[in-house]
Amino acid sequence: MAAATAAGCGSTSHPVSAARPGPESIFEPKEPLFADPVGTLNLMRQLGVDRVKVFIPWNKIAPDPDSRVRPRFNAADPAAYPAGGWSGYDTIVRDAAAQGVPLYVAVGGLAPLWAAGSGAPRGAPYGGATWKPSPSQFGEFVHAVATRYSGHYTPPGSSSPLPRVSFWSIWNEPNLGEADLAPQAIDDSTVETSPAMYRGLVDAAWSALQQTGHGGDTILIGELAPYGQIFSGSPGNFGEMVPLRFLRALYCVDSSLRPLQGAAAAARGCPTTAAASKQFAHDHPGLFQATGFAMHPYPSGRVPPNVVLPASPDFVNLASLPRLVHLLDTVTGLYGSSRRFPIYVTEYGYFTDPPDPDGAPLPLAAEYLNWAEYIAWSNRRVRSWDQYLLVDPGSGGPSSFVTGLELSDGEPKPTYYAAYRLPLFLPVTSAKAGQSLEVWGCVRPAHYVQLQTQAPQQAQIQLKPNTGGAFRTISVVTVSTQSCYFDTRVRFPSSGTVRLAWSYPHGPTVYSRPVAITIG
Repeated sequence: MAAATAAGCGSTSHPVSAARPGPESIFEPKEPLFADPVGTLNLMRQLGVDRVKVFIPWNKIAPDPDSRVRPRFNAADPAAYPAGGWSGYDTIVRDAAAQGVPLYVAVGGLAPLWAAGSGAPRGAPYGGATWKPSPSQFGEFVHAVATRYSGHYTPPGSSSPLPRVSFWSIWNEPNLGEADLAPQAIDDSTVETSPAMYRGLVDAAWSALQQTGHGGDTILIGELAPYGQIFSGSPGNFGEMVPLRFLRALYCVDSSLRPLQGAAAAARGCPTTAAASKQFAHDHPGLFQATGFAMHPYPSGRVPPNVVLPASPDFVNLASLPRLVHLLDTVTGLYGSSRRFPIYVTEYGYFTDPPDPDGAPLPLAAEYLNWAEYIAWSNRRVRSWDQYLLVDPGSGGPSSFVTGLELSDGEPKPTYYAAYRLPLFLPVTSAKAGQSLEVWGCVRPAHYVQLQTQAPQQAQIQLKPNTGGAFRTISVVTVSTQSCYFDTRVRFPSSGTVRLAWSYPHGPTVYSRPVAITIG
């Protein structure tokens, strides 16, 4: 149990709630991780990240990815791929193991063109690399990746095996057509096709992971984008399918969550008989036995994270995660499974101003970031919390996701960077004199520091009165060895500004974002 103790003249404190693990902290740095693996991983430790996400695109490893003719090679053997394709990932895997930073490897598209299907329309994105990728060939690729990072594989020319990876996910945002999987729907968008394709990709990848000794690992499915197009004729070939529509077709149910039948079932690759329906869970074990379901429940602009978007029942942003949970619990039960998937949030972040004038101003983005994490922490089905990205893409870059903790020049975003390192949220910010306020937060770097020092980590809850004067410590919280989080109640003596303060051993003292409170 974490505890709070008083500090400072006239200060008061209250017991911290019983420690519980809360969501695991995941971070996807992307480009900086490849440019400077050691430095970026060291920064991840300083920020207190539990796990670093690495995405391995199929076409970045495969030989001749831009050819329509499949090269002659054993695609299940990692040694049969060009060595240069693996080198950056091998470096990250070795450096992460050396620094004690667990990895999370996501495998997916784009497909090499020789593994994409025929019939892509003229002008298809990426030359048709998202069009009907071959499940069997994807399975061979996953077999190669999983073999390489099994902990037993020594690359040619190396003297020692590569470290093991034991955390995986399958494909990325399969409900997005342009960038990930196409066609999304046919027959004027009345028949969903991407869910059946994804079902095949999961089957193949699941089998490959079982065959290569990873059956007991963490394996996630889903990785769905939160939004989609709902106008007539959408999503078409390359649009965005709303996630709950995608899931209904994936698990072969209609809008009332009843099993599809007849022609509707056949058109979506679903069981058409009662006997086949009874075999569905057995035939698609990944859909029912995966460790958890991954979601990217991004917010919508400047909308607070607790708002369920109106008139969008098939969207899944953070506030509407219960919709996802209800659908998954219902459809797995239909097939006789008692599985209750944990939900892994594996992408999240806020578009900020700067640099995007349509994003949330940095103080608001920082508030929303902490509020969102509090919502995730409060939901016991949520097992991970993700930050995407580290550095904003520069102008003209491959992505418009200015959700990084740093601007494109590497300068930390004021308030926003601090909000990630030391989250602080007060659900209620005003109270009568003598009443307490709930103070929730996280000393994210505490985990690695505790491993090094074997000493409990404490943070100060500080107040700067509106009447003037410096910040002074009102309460001290000790975080447990199992979790960075604390949840306590504190009686503040006056209105003012609240913050957390925590000191790195033999290093600087860092602070959370400030929160204004009113007492009286």
